[in-house]
Amino acid sequence: MKKLLTLFAVIGMLTFASNVTFGQTDPAAGTTSVETAKAAEVAPVATTDEEAKIEGQSFHQAIKQKFIEGGPGFMATIILCLIFGLAIAIERILYLNFSTTNTKKLLLNVEAALYKDGVEAAKEVCRNTRGPVASIFYQGLDRYDEGIDMVEKSVVSYGGVQAGLLEKNLSWIALFIALGPMLGFLGTVVGMVQAFDAIKIAGDISPSLVAGGISVALITTIGGLIVAMILQIFYNYFVSKIDGIINDMEDASISLIDILYKFNLKK
Repeated sequence: MKKLLTLFAVIGMLTFASNVTFGQTDPAAGTTSVETAKAAEVAPVATTDEEAKIEGQSFHQAIKQKFIEGGPGFMATIILCLIFGLAIAIERILYLNFSTTNTKKLLLNVEAALYKDGVEAAKEVCRNTRGPVASIFYQGLDRYDEGIDMVEKSVVSYGGVQAGLLEKNLSWIALFIALGPMLGFLGTVVGMVQAFDAIKIAGDISPSLVAGGISVALITTIGGLIVAMILQIFYNYFVSKIDGIINDMEDASISLIDILYKFNLKK
């Protein structure tokens, strides 16, 4: 029994000693592996820092560089499309916002003035209110003496005029939306031709030469698509805004005819 216990004790001591030995060796190995891992982590960080320094130029400088690479001729025409399109868009935003009218309030004011002081007072309310709805009301009230039918025809006719004014210059924005990508594609095709001419002169189909020429050629396409996307957002906003104003015009015109019809019956 004692021999068995002694054997177990010896085995336990040997096991403990081996564990201690490995425990002393492993930290060194662990330290080495940790240092290796840290070095591996530092290397990408250093590389990233170098790339950040390379890419650390300002946004203005990056745009300027791409503008030069894409070719000043084609890129300038694409930028002009964007500038003219944005100028028209700003004008339309201001015009459409000024054309928005609280039609319910206007109808109440016109009706109150009509029953209180007559047609001239209602016309004065319309004259002092901006927007296409007030202009349509004024044209209808101005022909009240000629009958309700004439008022209705006047409202319909002048409503078409006001709708045309609301849609003014939208065709130019649509033109620039189509023209921007077309100019970009044209610049890309010209750049591709120049790239193949360079390959022909070099007499060697080098991947770097081909890739460089194609990447530069595609910059004009990117610029044209960006211009089209920006202007398309404004165009869709204008179409939605104009549809809303026209719906208000039609609804308010019907209400005005009803008010004049009731006022005519009470006379």
